[in-house]
Amino acid sequence: MAITVKIDLGYEFAVKAKAADVFKLLSDVPASVAHFPKVEKLTDLGGGAYQWEMEKVGTAQVNIQTVYASKYTSKFDAAKGSGTVKWTPVKGVGNALVGGHWKISDQGKSTALELAIEGTVDVPLPGLMKMVVAPVVEAEFEKLVDKYIANLVKKFGGEA
Repeated sequence: MAITVKIDLGYEFAVKAKAADVFKLLSDVPASVAHFPKVEKLTDLGGGAYQWEMEKVGTAQVNIQTVYASKYTSKFDAAKGSGTVKWTPVKGVGNALVGGHWKISDQGKSTALELAIEGTVDVPLPGLMKMVVAPVVEAEFEKLVDKYIANLVKKFGGEA
């Protein structure tokens, strides 16, 4: 039996770097993932798909490792200074389905960013544990994304 935990996160912020430089990093999946905390292994599956294996979280007796794959597509319009990086879940890999997008837009002296992540994580625990486990999984995922954003902001010269 497993508990399915929904993840739905959204962020908007601006950085001091140029939009083209931001797009270059975010559209390079391994380079972008290098800024994401607690990634144990990233595997290139080919065709723009990557499998993520996160570090185990929890105690020795009860721990969770999130494994999933997403297919990435990206495009940048240099004339408009805007771009997108999108990822869609690859079914049948691991215990999670994760999709989302980055929207990047030139604001003159800064670059505006929008990040949306949505998905589900299946946790191999009895249904009775859902009220306890779901908030912990959601909070852990949110902490990782917050740290990822902080790492990117630092890389891009700070928030604008």
